[in-house]
Amino acid sequence: MPETVIAGRYKLEDLLGRGGMSEVYCAEDLELGRRVALKLLAPDADTARFEREARAVASLGHPNVMQLYDYGEDDGRPYMVLEYVPGGTLEDRLVSAKGKPLPDDETRVISAGMAAGLAHAHSRGVIHRDLKPANVLFDEEGRPKLADFGIARMAAGEGTLTEAGTVLGTAAYISPEQATGAPATAASDVYSFGVMLYRMLTGRLPFESNDPMELVMMNRDQAPPPVTAFRDDPPGLLESTTMAALEKDPADRPQDGAALLAALGAAGATSATVVAAAGPDATRVLPAAPPAAETAYASPPPPPPGRSRVPLLVAGLLVLLLAGGALAYEMTKSNSSADVQTGTTLPTIKISTKKTTTQATTTPSTTATTQPTTTTQPTTTQQTTRQRTTTTQPTTTQPPPPTTTAPPPTTTTTQATTFTQPTTTTGP
Repeated sequence: MPETVIAGRYKLEDLLGRGGMSEVYCAEDLELGRRVALKLLAPDADTARFEREARAVASLGHPNVMQLYDYGEDDGRPYMVLEYVPGGTLEDRLVSAKGKPLPDDETRVISAGMAAGLAHAHSRGVIHRDLKPANVLFDEEGRPKLADFGIARMAAGEGTLTEAGTVLGTAAYISPEQATGAPATAASDVYSFGVMLYRMLTGRLPFESNDPMELVMMNRDQAPPPVTAFRDDPPGLLESTTMAALEKDPADRPQDGAALLAALGAAGATSATVVAAAGPDATRVLPAAPPAAETAYASPPPPPPGRSRVPLLVAGLLVLLLAGGALAYEMTKSNSSADVQTGTTLPTIKISTKKTTTQATTTPSTTATTQPTTTTQPTTTQQTTRQRTTTTQPTTTQPPPPTTTAPPPTTTTTQATTFTQPTTTTGP
């Protein structure tokens, strides 16, 4: 239909493909001046299914899913206007490889992009149900895009358009549960993804047969050969993801596209991931950094409520008193030790409990006289006095000039009187 204008706006150019339900043309959008892909429903095709595809694609908006621009009807035939992607299909690339694996870096990029598109679709309740290399297209930048949601099912919508037990899909890529007529789930798309990844890694399908029904049964019943049966050095994550996706029991596979992203090494990626490209230029999801004002310039905590300083002063005085008591104890202990070493019997001192202040004065003379303030004089014998004169006192051995040594003046009760020396006179 060259030189045909649809809806007075889209000028058809080249035929891109034709199937049992529709024809796809490259067209020019006369209003916006851009190239688009126009999908025109065949005259005898199912209108309800075509509308379902339009609704499924319209509910999605992701760089790895082909975008829907417009939907309408012209001369009784519904049409869709889609994003134009001129980079060919994944099927084209696999055919060009001639049975050899695709380069591993290319496989990483394609598989991550497909998984990201599936993650987005699954998060919105859309199940593709016919995932295969012919439905993966590439734009000018080489970005893979999921296309042809012709038999897609809206998991949260009005239900399927097929009867229970009807087998839909492409035989080589159909999941075991779809082969038995069971409803497709997100895990069914994961199985088809696994078949595609297997082919990219090995250059061949896990099951091969010229009979479509035999292929369906093989996918349903047989375990696939390991990837290592066809190559010795498959990338670890790609190989493990492939075999996990090809598990017969849907419960044993990654459950959806997001789980595929995690299995491929993109843990934490969301449906907003564009393409998880390999290498140092890969797109990565980074955690948001905290605002600088809250970290680098955080203000110090407020001071505690005001407190009285009286307790601090009291505590300081107590520390000083304790220090003085300790010093006095050490001095008394020193004097006692000296007397014990010389064998001197210390006189008995009667201590008055009367509060007194004692000031000790020491002169260079050999006679030390201390006048206590108490009225009780200790009794000393001549023998005791002579023995005391043989005792070397630290205060009487100091050379001139005279010095005066006095303990810190304190006002005490009984402790102060322990420093009072009895009046002793050294006889001739």
